[in-house]
Amino acid sequence: MKSALPLQKLFRFNMADHQSSVGTEVLAGLTTFGAMAYIIAVNPTILAATGADRADMITVTVMAAMCGSLLMALFARLPIALAPVMGSNVVFAQVVVVRMGLSYGTALTMVLVGGILFTCLSLSNVRQHIVSGFPVSIRIGLQAGIGLFIAYLGLKGGGLIVNDAGGNVAFADLRSPSVMVVFLSLLFIAALVAARVRGAMLLSILAVTVAGLFIQTSPGHFMTVLPSQMVALPHVPKAYFFAFDTTEFIHNFFLVIPLTLYFFLSDFFSATATMIAVTRRAGLMDAQGHFLNSRRAYLADGLASIMGACLGSPTVGAYVESATGVEAGGRTGLTTLTVAMLFGLSAFLWPLIACIPPQATTPALVMVGILMMEGLTELDVSNPLETISAGMIVLLTVTTANLMIGICAGCFAYTIMAAVTRNWKRLTPVFLLTNVLLVIYLILVTYTVN
Repeated sequence: MKSALPLQKLFRFNMADHQSSVGTEVLAGLTTFGAMAYIIAVNPTILAATGADRADMITVTVMAAMCGSLLMALFARLPIALAPVMGSNVVFAQVVVVRMGLSYGTALTMVLVGGILFTCLSLSNVRQHIVSGFPVSIRIGLQAGIGLFIAYLGLKGGGLIVNDAGGNVAFADLRSPSVMVVFLSLLFIAALVAARVRGAMLLSILAVTVAGLFIQTSPGHFMTVLPSQMVALPHVPKAYFFAFDTTEFIHNFFLVIPLTLYFFLSDFFSATATMIAVTRRAGLMDAQGHFLNSRRAYLADGLASIMGACLGSPTVGAYVESATGVEAGGRTGLTTLTVAMLFGLSAFLWPLIACIPPQATTPALVMVGILMMEGLTELDVSNPLETISAGMIVLLTVTTANLMIGICAGCFAYTIMAAVTRNWKRLTPVFLLTNVLLVIYLILVTYTVN
């Protein structure tokens, strides 16, 4: 344990108290990084839909992940890594920028406000009241709806689904080698996940990228084109640093507030669930359900989103993949510190990461989307209040590719059903306020945007 003493004195990781060691913690960090490193390739692909440069977004992604993980490692000293959150990044790019036509800076302002709200509530006891005051079925419906939307975007971006002559969604031609390799990659990643292979998503991305070196998308054009150099100094995305557009945010205040609330609530609930799950598995939770340094952990998560927004990133939050590092023995912040350092080093590999084709990220996006539907099993299928509200969110989000319409339908249905059945206790002030904001949003989007 002598080798651990300098680290314990400097960062107060207290590995001995958790019966851990430097070697174990570093190995756990490597394991966690391997499980979540897919975000380095996937997040820039998603954000590229806004018109952002992919190389810039690689740097933004790794910087946000590194800073967020450092905050958790040094401030809360827990084995929970942070990075730009799947789901929120899709809403950021596809809903706010692409569909609503707002600027990237306005989307960053929304994330910033959500992060400030999260941070302020992390310092108070109001957090628990918000968690208990928002219907579980709505939260599950949101997660599942966005999950399917992510999977749809993955299939479309990878060329596996196309529009036919009539404009309808159709399956691509399997006679195309690129289509066939993407289809096979879905089966490959399914097998890896079923076999509980750590880093399954990263492995699938690497497999398709390597296969793309030998597959032509058109005569003379290969799916994967290697860069002239594998390592280079990272791009410095100055255009995205503190790139907040407060003018457009204020001008469209009532239009953006519901989505700002989404960024806040999604990070709020996701962080709560992830931290509870990971710390419970690590044995860092007491009999009353409180985990070690909980207030510091929530504060670190909120500050990570604020810092991420300043760097140009969508919401930064805790990753459930941190559980893989816990399984490998990670119990302290040294695990997360290792993850942060690996994210920092990956910034110098941006030419190699930038050559990853969209087809390679398809299996990861689809798998993330499918796994986000796991909460549907928690619904009481005999209770229409739960199944109908969640079902409406999922159905309308996927069929219209409009998250806000799905949220409105689900929340309004839940409110009406609770009122008709006189189940007043379910209509908490937090949820009723959400309904009011959604009504304002619908009025504005109907008479202003359209």
